[in-house]
Amino acid sequence: MPMVFTDARSAGNHIIFANDSFLGLTGYDREELLGISFDSLVDEGSDAPTISEVRQEFGSQRGATLDIPYRRKDGSAFWASTFVSPVCDEGGEVVQHFVSLVDLTRHREERAHAKLLIDELNHRVKNTLATVQSIVSQALKASLDPEALREAIESRVFALSRSHDLLTQVSWQEAGLHDLLEAALEPFGAALGWSERVSIEGDNIGVPPNMALALGIAFHELATNAVKYGALSSETGLVRISWSLQPSTAGARLVLVWKESNGPPVAAPSIRGFGSQVLERGLAHELRAEVHLEFAPGGAICTIDMPAPKGIDNG
Repeated sequence: MPMVFTDARSAGNHIIFANDSFLGLTGYDREELLGISFDSLVDEGSDAPTISEVRQEFGSQRGATLDIPYRRKDGSAFWASTFVSPVCDEGGEVVQHFVSLVDLTRHREERAHAKLLIDELNHRVKNTLATVQSIVSQALKASLDPEALREAIESRVFALSRSHDLLTQVSWQEAGLHDLLEAALEPFGAALGWSERVSIEGDNIGVPPNMALALGIAFHELATNAVKYGALSSETGLVRISWSLQPSTAGARLVLVWKESNGPPVAAPSIRGFGSQVLERGLAHELRAEVHLEFAPGGAICTIDMPAPKGIDNG
C-alpha cells in the first residue's frame, strides 16, 4: 500500500519518508519526494477538496479519510482514498502524519462509465416511449375499429422491437440499411420467398439509432402494404429498393426509393390511410425527411429524401 510520513511541524507537511509503492504510484524517485510539500502533489479540481480542506484534516488530532485527486510526475491525474493519521510524541504533540493511499482511478472510471450507460439507457427508453406514443396517437386519430386498432398498434410495436434487437446486436452504434430491411421483411419471408422477389441496391450504410428506429417502422409499413395490396400480394410482383447519396447546399442527402412492379394495378386512395400517415408524418418529424408517395399503374413508388447520417458525404 502506498504510504508516506510527513513532518507535521513544517508548513505544507514536507515528506520525510515514502515507501516503494508510493513511488510507483506517483512516478517520482525517492530523492525527488523527500523534503517536498505533500500539498504540492494534490491536484485541485472543481469537485475536489481544496488545499485548505486537506490541511485542515492534516491538522486534526484524529484520523481522517478524504478522496483526493493527485498529479503524478508526468502530469497525469489519479484519485486516491487518503487516510491521514497523526503521530504524537511522548508529550502528546503531533510531530508527524502517517498517510496511506488507495488508488481509486479505476473505480472512478468504472463509476463514470456506469453513469454514462445509465444516461444512455434513459435516453433510449425516452426515445422508444416517444415512438410508441406517436404510434398509438396516430392509430387513435385514424378512427379504426377495435380489432384494426389492436393490429395497427401491435404490428408496429413488433417492428420497433425488431429494430431494437438489431441495434442491441451492434451495441446501439449504427445499423446497416441492408440489415434494417432484412429485419423488416423477415416476418414475411417464409410465406412469400421475398429474397427472390425483392432486390436491394446500395451500400450497407450505417445509420444512427434514431434513424434506424424510424426507418424500421417505415420499411414495415411499405412491406405490409406490398403484401396486402401491392406487388407482394401477387405471384409475379417485384420490389426494388435502392438508395444513393445526393449533394445539396445544406449537406448530403440520403435518397431511398421503394419501387414496386408487376403487381396488381394500383390507384391513389381517396383518403390517406393510417400507413401513409405513419410514413409521411413520422419520417418528417423524426428525420426531417420528405416523403413522396406515387401510386403509378405499374406499382407504388415511395421516395424518402432525408439528411444523410453525420460523417457521410456524397463523395
